[in-house]
Amino acid sequence: MFEKSFITDCEGPLTLNDNAFELAEHFIENGGELFKILSLYDDYLADIVKKENYKAGNTLKLILPFFIQENLTNDNLVDFSQNHIYAVNDSKFLLSYLKKAMNTYIVSTSYGQYIEAVSNYMEVPFKNTFYTRVNLDNLSLTDGENEKINEFKQIILKNPGDYELFDDIFFNQIMEMGFYENIKDVEVVGGEGKKLAIDYIIERDNIDINEMLYIGDSITDVEPLEFARKNNGISISFNGNEYPLKVAEIAIVSPSAVTTAVIANIYVNNNKNEVLKFINGYNNCDDLKTLFNDYNIDLDITNKFFTTFSDNNYPIIQIITKENFDEILKISKEMRNNIRGQDIGGLG
Repeated sequence: MFEKSFITDCEGPLTLNDNAFELAEHFIENGGELFKILSLYDDYLADIVKKENYKAGNTLKLILPFFIQENLTNDNLVDFSQNHIYAVNDSKFLLSYLKKAMNTYIVSTSYGQYIEAVSNYMEVPFKNTFYTRVNLDNLSLTDGENEKINEFKQIILKNPGDYELFDDIFFNQIMEMGFYENIKDVEVVGGEGKKLAIDYIIERDNIDINEMLYIGDSITDVEPLEFARKNNGISISFNGNEYPLKVAEIAIVSPSAVTTAVIANIYVNNNKNEVLKFINGYNNCDDLKTLFNDYNIDLDITNKFFTTFSDNNYPIIQIITKENFDEILKISKEMRNNIRGQDIGGLG
């Protein structure tokens, strides 16, 4: 085991996907629009209502009845996931470095079938990944349930902002259906679920709670980002929306994961204060190559960084303050939408 640990969300910091959205768009008629509506409802329940025992990212559970209606199987999820991995530039380079320098984990809200595909693609041990477990095999609807789920789909598509109606559909009517018995115990690894996964990692691998870097990009990363920051770790929003930017200490806005590798490399060899000092220097010096040399940044990372970025085109690495929050949010959302697309970039 290494002294320090790197814990990352998957979709955003490592891949450009939103796998569940892509599955819905591919397999369900009007599924992309349906997923976006449910994602906004999920944000509403988690952030506005703060529904008791509700985890951010629960869209992955809300969409399940509509997957069952399409007779999707585990093999469908595996095959689609394996053939639709879109990596953030240099994310494999990042993970290749991390495996030699830090205890490295992926903690994701995504379905396990997708995370296993990413684990194989990125060459990260699957045992160091945490995800939402769902088993679609042998799940089916009766004719009456099928008709009702289709009716719910049409109602949701026609009434995208009627959350009282959604409450009745998802927390009354669907819960009373026979098939719900088989999906009620699905635990979405989002928000507090990610924090619980980190608790498990700390206990299983005996990692130091005060020597942790967490990086995420969405509402599902709020709790783990708060946890890392509270325990004097490194908390990073990577091309994040407003949710992680409100709680993270550091913002990275970049089309390449090599930027993450720079911060990780400094943290490996120094404490948090040195990371923050580097960021201040990064934003206030005219010679970044000298700065990188002063911090003894790994030569491969340095070469990759300056090959990827040119003068006046360097990525944003900033400590988040009240004064720069709005500007960072604007630029971060622009980058998010640019590299992931408007549909995925706009999801919570």
